[in-house]
Amino acid sequence: MIKASNSNTVYFSEILSKAEKYASTYQELIGILDKRKITHKLLRSTKDIWCRDYMPIQTAHNQFVQFRYEPSYLKEESHLQSDPRQICEENGIEPIFSNINLDGGNLAWYENKVVLTERIYTENPEFTDKKKLLAEIENLLDAEVIIIPHVKSDMTGHADGHIRFLNEHTLLGNDRTKEYKYWTKAMNKVLAKNDLDYIDVPFFSHYDKKNPNNAIGCYLNYLEVGNLIVLPKFETDPVLDEQVRQMFVKLFPDKVIESINYNKIGNEGGLLNCTTWTTLE
Repeated sequence: MIKASNSNTVYFSEILSKAEKYASTYQELIGILDKRKITHKLLRSTKDIWCRDYMPIQTAHNQFVQFRYEPSYLKEESHLQSDPRQICEENGIEPIFSNINLDGGNLAWYENKVVLTERIYTENPEFTDKKKLLAEIENLLDAEVIIIPHVKSDMTGHADGHIRFLNEHTLLGNDRTKEYKYWTKAMNKVLAKNDLDYIDVPFFSHYDKKNPNNAIGCYLNYLEVGNLIVLPKFETDPVLDEQVRQMFVKLFPDKVIESINYNKIGNEGGLLNCTTWTTLE
């Protein structure tokens, strides 16, 4: 699979580029990409801004796997459910199509390893044999699948708000001392079973009555493309923002670390990884 550090192009939903309320945030982000000479493009025929979820997974140069996109959390909001087949056709992408229901935001990967949350099971009830489901995903992606618990209060059940790969043997994850105890206990079992190390990254929960499903406080939902990482900064605690930035500078000594206030989009429930799709072209 094409890991983020090998990608060179960032795609955004065309909707994001045209939304007035996100205009300043979008312009700042593409300004960062332009400064670092990262190519960026727009996707036509999307229905919302969260393109990570409905776009395919790149397994090799010019090779993609497109999963079915029918998330349970959009069951009553079909007007927001993008059609991957239409998007791929409109944008000149020719993937292998799979009938497995799987959001891109629920995949974190590093070459030959993929992490999914256990939401994959409830989204595919027709697979009564869980092993068969995982085997089919492994065959499509040519990678080992590792299942982690999902946070019950997270309506999406995605992995990208909780863990990312630092390298083949190490995960970056939300600080386990501040996570739900049931999640931490189950996660520690997964780490031991799969011989994985785990680096705790600070995070916080931000209460906002107007935006109860906001993603403010989740530093792990960053954009990685080539030698660039763009971290969210939330500016509710500038000291913590800088602490996390310095942490990433040490964790990724060969990468450029930039920061952006992405709160206008974060209030909607997602951050940088959610609103981008990266490829090797």
